[in-house]
Amino acid sequence: MGRIYPKPSILVEPFAGGGIVSLTALFEDLVDKVVMVELDEEIAAVWESIVKGDGEWLANRILNFDLTKEAVMEEIKKTPRSKREKAFQTILKNRTFHGGILADGSGFLKYGENGKGIRSRWYPGTLAKRLLNLNHVAGRIDFRCDNGLKVMQEFVARKDVVYFIDPPYTAGGKKAGKRLYKHFDLDHERLFTLCRSLRGDFLMTYDNAEEVKRMAREHGFQMRLIPMTNTHHATMEELVIGKDLSWMDRLPAVHEPEAQYVVRRKKKKGVSSLRGRHTR
Repeated sequence: MGRIYPKPSILVEPFAGGGIVSLTALFEDLVDKVVMVELDEEIAAVWESIVKGDGEWLANRILNFDLTKEAVMEEIKKTPRSKREKAFQTILKNRTFHGGILADGSGFLKYGENGKGIRSRWYPGTLAKRLLNLNHVAGRIDFRCDNGLKVMQEFVARKDVVYFIDPPYTAGGKKAGKRLYKHFDLDHERLFTLCRSLRGDFLMTYDNAEEVKRMAREHGFQMRLIPMTNTHHATMEELVIGKDLSWMDRLPAVHEPEAQYVVRRKKKKGVSSLRGRHTR
């Protein structure tokens, strides 16, 4: 975003989750404000509590919580009496469940980092500090528990708005999004069509799937492949999609997806001609 002139006014993150891109943009003053959208009510409770000013309350709960598996189970089975109590339950699940996954079927870490089990990702001091630091930017966060595509539509005509789009990876029959998210059902074709109508710039990340590459090419978008590490510490490639990604070409380990062509020879009046058919 630092390369965009003039400086964008707003960053919209329609599938916010942990919101790392939005928060980075705020702390580095790359935009004036962010619009964060998340349909998952548990994740939404965390952001709504932060924006409301309950970050300090959450920080104190974390610092004073004696984390054991029994204590976590006791806490998360309670019926929350407020949004901030629901937010605390969500944080506990995120830090103690395998991969931080909140979707149905997820369970506690068994071994974790260095065999520490559910305590392997529980750093109360660090978590509390992060929450307190968010007080500095909370006033510039417009959070919405809503449909991401619906919110994007509100800003479609604004050139001073940019977008970071990280949707559930369910295009082309992929199953990762169904396993990781409660709200995984998404009309991917509609998302691509919407992106083509945006006046502002956007950056979209996706699974490296043939169906996704087809949609990107049909809508005239550029693509790059970047290496990433999944929750199993395996290195794989992820697609980055946008209007103009030439700025990424100077980065190491970034390259365009290969396109395959079938070359056919056709003789016509003694002249051999070549005709390519795009297959991806």
